[in-house]
Amino acid sequence: MVELQGVSVVYGETHALCRVHLKVEPGEFVFLVGTTGAGKSTLLKLLYGAARPSEGRVLVDGQEVNRLRERDIPFLRRRMGIVPQDYPLLPRKTVWENIAYGLQAIGYSQSAVRRRVAQVLAQVGMGTRAHAYPHQLSGGEAQRVAIARALANNPPLLLADEPTANLDPDTSWEIVQLLQQINLRGTTVIVATHNRTIVDRANRRVVALDRGQIISDVPRGGYPAELDKLYPPIAFVQDIPPIKPQRL
Repeated sequence: MVELQGVSVVYGETHALCRVHLKVEPGEFVFLVGTTGAGKSTLLKLLYGAARPSEGRVLVDGQEVNRLRERDIPFLRRRMGIVPQDYPLLPRKTVWENIAYGLQAIGYSQSAVRRRVAQVLAQVGMGTRAHAYPHQLSGGEAQRVAIARALANNPPLLLADEPTANLDPDTSWEIVQLLQQINLRGTTVIVATHNRTIVDRANRRVVALDRGQIISDVPRGGYPAELDKLYPPIAFVQDIPPIKPQRL
């Protein structure tokens, strides 16, 4: 489904990725983990043509993305679902309209749009919120709508960049469970995250990046020990009782 062969991405003097080799088979669920700036988002952008490699090859479903012309990139993206970090929904359109908009743009008939929007809203548990506007949604609901929009064209590949950012732990786990359900239906899912808790609970394939390089790749497991050694978890100091003021 996805393959990177010796891929580097260089911005000026910064190496966002350095000679990365990665292969993701159809139907896999993969976490990309690492600290901010490790290269997770850059790797995802390569897959949907928002970034170009400085060297190497990027293949998605057998197609060499780095050789596509700019005018062909939109056709590539129609075969994948993309959930960006900030799930930007159109503020003046309802949930239903946000999802329908993309389908109408690629030529779905009105009857097909109605049918497909109803299906994906039910799939993400948002069927009763079809007529709500984005400002009326919680963070978790907005993320579900963003996922529904990404699934609308029934893509074989779903890319999610920090889908649990700014969500509370319970809602974060609900989103990950939703992504796992989508994966069980046959969709290949790649999730970039630095959320240690969901990675540990999900027990899926984990690819760890640090400073643009893959430092570990395990078929099933939690947050990698390699990253803990490089960036030890912050230990919180116990609350210290306040100092009582002294009389002068």
